[in-house]
Amino acid sequence: MKIDIKGVIVANDDKWVYDWFDMDAVAPREVLTALDRAPNERADVYINSPGGSVFAGGEIYDALRAHPGGVQIHVTGHAASAASMIMCAGPCDISPTALVMIHNVSGGAQGDYHTMDATSETLKKANQAVAAAYRHKTGKSEKELLALMDKETWMTAQEAIEAGFADGLTASPMHPQPLVAALSGGVLPQAVIDKLRAERAKHPPMTAQDKARAELELLTLGGKTR
Repeated sequence: MKIDIKGVIVANDDKWVYDWFDMDAVAPREVLTALDRAPNERADVYINSPGGSVFAGGEIYDALRAHPGGVQIHVTGHAASAASMIMCAGPCDISPTALVMIHNVSGGAQGDYHTMDATSETLKKANQAVAAAYRHKTGKSEKELLALMDKETWMTAQEAIEAGFADGLTASPMHPQPLVAALSGGVLPQAVIDKLRAERAKHPPMTAQDKARAELELLTLGGKTR
């Protein structure tokens, strides 16, 4: 079976927003559904993703590791952020033109200094959780991995193999992926998702005028449609 991890990794409840804008995205539910349909069949997982939700990425990672039929990971373009965690779920080959990026988990908070301190601690714990996936795959120490994440580390295919994130090059190299694709597939602003969810609840389904207005709102808030 083939499973694509293409575009942003998002929560199940947010997937419809990306579908609505015709943006590449993947949520845990669709991956788990595909695995459940063929429990004894090997899953070939193709990754070309800028990352996204660490919680959604962690759920996909766990599901792939537990799949009875086994998995084979193929990095075809880039595996960045949460996608780099997913690439560690099993044996992995990587295109010679691909890139891997690992960095600290990020998030936002609003409140007094107690809230900020608590958020900082949560982010540090999240970094350790992500590093655990890297540690299991690479054999590197948590300290070394956290240092690589702290400075945002980009790796070529060969560097990813040498670091233990991938096991070898793909047998049939893919065509080069433009670097801009690795940098442009951002997560939609939460304000846009919240606004669309509220509009959907009030006026389902959305009209073409609603969509045009939402796209204008997205552009105003710094998002990007295609």
